[in-house]
Parts: sequence; C-alpha cells; structure tokens
Amino acid sequence: MKVVANSRTVQGSGASRRLRRDGKVPGIIYGAKKSPINIEIDHNPLLLALKVESFHSSILDLELDGKSEQVLLRDYQMHPYKPVVLHVDFQRIDVNQKLQTKVPLHFKNQEISPAVKLSGGIVSHVLTDVLISCLPKDLPEFIEVDLATLSVGHSLHVRDLVMPAGVTLVLHTGENPTVVTASVPGGSAEEEAPAAEAAPAAEAKPAEKSDKKD
Repeated sequence: MKVVANSRTVQGSGASRRLRRDGKVPGIIYGAKKSPINIEIDHNPLLLALKVESFHSSILDLELDGKSEQVLLRDYQMHPYKPVVLHVDFQRIDVNQKLQTKVPLHFKNQEISPAVKLSGGIVSHVLTDVLISCLPKDLPEFIEVDLATLSVGHSLHVRDLVMPAGVTLVLHTGENPTVVTASVPGGSAEEEAPAAEAAPAAEAKPAEKSDKKD
C-alpha cells in the first residue's frame, strides 16, 4: 500500500490546527538510525486507509517529497467522537533488521468445529492479534487460526498457533495467553439443572401413613 506525504517545517499546536482545517493530518517518520521528519498527509485518503486491516500490519511504501521509503504504521490518534484523524506516526524499516509488530488473527473452520457442529457451543475469541518478530520480508498480513478440531470445554493458546516461516511469537517466559475458548450456551445448562434436581426429590418423598384404626 502507498502513502503520499510532504515534509513540514512549521510545528506546534497552532500549526497543527491550521493543517487540520486545511484537510491535512500532521505526523512523523522516525527510525532506521535516521533523524525524525515531521510530515503532513491528506486526511481523507488516510482515514479510508485506516479502515483497511492490512494497512495496520503491512509494510507501506511512503512517498515523501517524491522519494519513496518503506515504513510501518506505528500509532495514530483519532478525535474522541468525530471521524477525524489527529496525528499519525510511521517507523522506517531496515530490511536487514528484525521488527516487532502486532498482526491480526484470522479464524477459520469455526462453523465445522466439534464445538459448534456437534455441541452447539459458543466460540469466544479472546485475542484478536498477536505480537510477532521477523524480518520485513517475512511479515505476514495475518496469522491463521484453524478451529477445525476445537471442542466444547477446550481452548487454544498462543503457543498452539502455527507461525509462518521466519516468524516467531514475542512472549515472556511461561506466558501463554488464551486465544479462543469453546463453551455450552449458559441458558441450556440452567434450564436442565432444575429439572434434574426435581426428579430425585419426587422419588425420595416417603409415602404418608394413615392414622385410621380398624
């Protein structure tokens, strides 16, 4: 994906407000052992790009003043309640240096998993992305999570995921967060429980004795 930007020399909150009034977004490019550069980007194309999942996890071609370099989107700020981008940060990419970034998880085969197909269970997605490390050339747009064997009462954890070649998870020692869980809908279990408790109670009720004498 391509981003077109221009360098800017005027800084400060007042200058940023003027940029936004003119339909521009202030931003910055940093990294790769080069000096940071303040930039400005057309607002509407950037807002549309931010709605595309791959824009957040792919290497982008950023054209700055006619020269192109590869970057990653690192951060952006939105207005609290308006669809307005306030600021954006990009990090330069060094093709020979590993990078760390979050990539989204894509779930497949949920509808044919034993949890759903056989048990009518509910699959809960606990995580939607994971932090990985890799060289820029190996960066995947997403990590695929296959739920074909997931059954009720079981879960998948981060260390169960299959990583593409050249990609490793970034985890602390002993860390293994849950990715998905599968459970039976709560309503069905609650409805069955009273009925199961009532039956033994009825069976255990003793017969009443008669006080009538012959």
